[in-house]
Amino acid sequence: MRLKEKYQKEIVVKMQEKFGFKNAMLVPRLTKVVLNVGFGAHAKEKEYLESVAKGLTLISGQKAVFTLAKQSVSAFKIREGMTIGAKVTLRGPRMYDFIEKLVGITFPRVRDFRGIDSKGIDNKGNMTIGFKEHVAFPEIKVEDIDKTFGLEVCMSTTAKNKEEGLELFNLLGFPFKKDSK
Repeated sequence: MRLKEKYQKEIVVKMQEKFGFKNAMLVPRLTKVVLNVGFGAHAKEKEYLESVAKGLTLISGQKAVFTLAKQSVSAFKIREGMTIGAKVTLRGPRMYDFIEKLVGITFPRVRDFRGIDSKGIDNKGNMTIGFKEHVAFPEIKVEDIDKTFGLEVCMSTTAKNKEEGLELFNLLGFPFKKDSK
């Protein structure tokens, strides 16, 4: 069953029972997923920037957008308007496809994966997960890449608190550590 259908038919009902929501529209849902990469020390290397943008585009199926510095920071040698990262924002069907792929394919491919720590969920029910290497994603072929990079995946929800967000991600199939709850 597709993830969106599963959400509409099963997860909404379970969340209504557990939290006592009178209306299905009150049940927390995913609003967007953002994939983000900061360039750090590689910000001036043109080929690294292009490599990261290409990798993010492959992973998400959507073109990556470069992020610019809003202000200068002399300690980090950053000038206003300088390219310091890349991001992709997924919504709708692409978001659900990405979450399905993340849970079903990517997490099992991560080396030494023991589960997600529930501390990754903030007080508003949003979750952030960091990856040290982007090669865990199935679209990336190890022999074709010259440089690896880390990225973070931020999932925004309409949950009101951490408990609702944790339950939503549990029902969506995210593998949490047993002792972190």
